[in-house]
Amino acid sequence: MTSKEIRVLTPAEIKTKLRELRAELLQLRLKKHTGQVEKPHMIRVLRKDIARLETIFREKPAA
Repeated sequence: MTSKEIRVLTPAEIKTKLRELRAELLQLRLKKHTGQVEKPHMIRVLRKDIARLETIFREKPAA
C-alpha cells in the first residue's frame, strides 16, 4: 500500500485497515513459529504498511 493510497482514506478507514493488518501480522507470526508460513517476506511488508498507516493517521487533523 503506497502513501498516496493511504492519504485518500478517511481516519476511520485508516483505523479499520490498521486493525486488519495487525490481525494479519499476528496470524503470520503464529504461522512462522509453527513453520507454516509460505511467504516470510510478507511480515516485513505488513510491518512497513502498518508504520505508513500510523504515520499518515497522525498527520491528519482530528476531525
